[in-house]
Amino acid sequence: MKMVAPWTRFYSNSCCLCCHVRTGTILLGVWYLIINAVVLLILLSALADPDQYHFSSSELGGDFEFMDDANMCIAIAISLLMILICAMATYGAYKQRAAWIIPFFCYQIFDFALNTLVAVTVLVYPNSIQEYIRQLPPNFPYREDIMSVNPTCLVLIILLFISIILTFKGYLISCVWNCYRYINGRNSSDVLVYVTSNDTTVPADTLRTMWNF
Repeated sequence: MKMVAPWTRFYSNSCCLCCHVRTGTILLGVWYLIINAVVLLILLSALADPDQYHFSSSELGGDFEFMDDANMCIAIAISLLMILICAMATYGAYKQRAAWIIPFFCYQIFDFALNTLVAVTVLVYPNSIQEYIRQLPPNFPYREDIMSVNPTCLVLIILLFISIILTFKGYLISCVWNCYRYINGRNSSDVLVYVTSNDTTVPADTLRTMWNF
């Protein structure tokens, strides 16, 4: 009779492109790491040369500053934090340390909740989309084309787009969660195998302590 590992019974160990969830989590962590590194470089360049991100009234119909120094520093701090979280997730998946993946998983849940809140806002207040478009600068690309679209159709298009994004983000969350459970279950199984193969008379209290480490 073939034995099945306990961590493979209730969830899948494979993700997109038929790769293992551990490999998928590593790739996802590296991808987020690259994106946040690029964002950090852009923010640092904007902080070093603020005039590059200041648009005149002739360009946007009024003085508009991309970000002030305080918001720029906050954005840089958030980018640094995201780089740390993504690096921890990548390292944790590579070295099979489940606890290192938790911060990245929490970020995914928070991001999913924000996107869900946006979808609910669009659904409850559909007129807010038109109001937001009217506040855009007159020479904003495709502003008039978007304004000419039927409001109901515009809401449906935006909801469809957000639904696709939420589905994709939900899939990525399940991939990271399965990786966490796989690593956690594998480490627990390895501890149990080590204990039973080296000493079959280990007290129950000691076993409980090792399982809760």
